[in-house]
Amino acid sequence: MKIYLDTCSLERPWDIKSNARIHLEAEAILAVLTWSSEGQATLIASEVLQFELERIQDPLRSTHAYEALSKATSYIDATDAVLERAEKLHDSGIPPLDALHLASAVEAGADFFCTCDDKLLRKAKNLMIEKTKAVSPLELIVELGL
Repeated sequence: MKIYLDTCSLERPWDIKSNARIHLEAEAILAVLTWSSEGQATLIASEVLQFELERIQDPLRSTHAYEALSKATSYIDATDAVLERAEKLHDSGIPPLDALHLASAVEAGADFFCTCDDKLLRKAKNLMIEKTKAVSPLELIVELGL
C-alpha cells in the first residue's frame, strides 16, 4: 500500500485540537505514520512536500513535520511528468501547489492521496485519477482497516 500525505495531513497532529474532527484526524494521521513505520505501508515523500516544509515558520511544527516525513520510504522528484500532470490538474480547477502534490502522488503510483483540505478533496474525488484514490485521514484509516 502506497500513501501520499499532503502537507496539511502531515501537520494535522500538531494542530490545535479545538474540535472533534481535528482531534480525530490527528489521531488518524498518527496511526498511519505508526503503521507505515512498522512496514505495513509505503509512505511517499516528494520534492513538493520538502518545498512546503521548508516554508514552515514555527520551528517545533517544522521539526515534527520533518520527523513525520522521515518515515517515508519512497521519494518522487518534481519531474517533467509531474509538472505536466500538475498543469492539467490546475486546468481542472485545482490550485497550483495542491496540483503538484496530487500529481506527485499519482506519478509515484500512490494508492491513496490523503488531505485534510475539504475543497481539494472534493475536487480530487471528482477527477479520474487512475488508481490513486483521494481520501481524508478518517477515510484513509477506514480503507486501511486501522
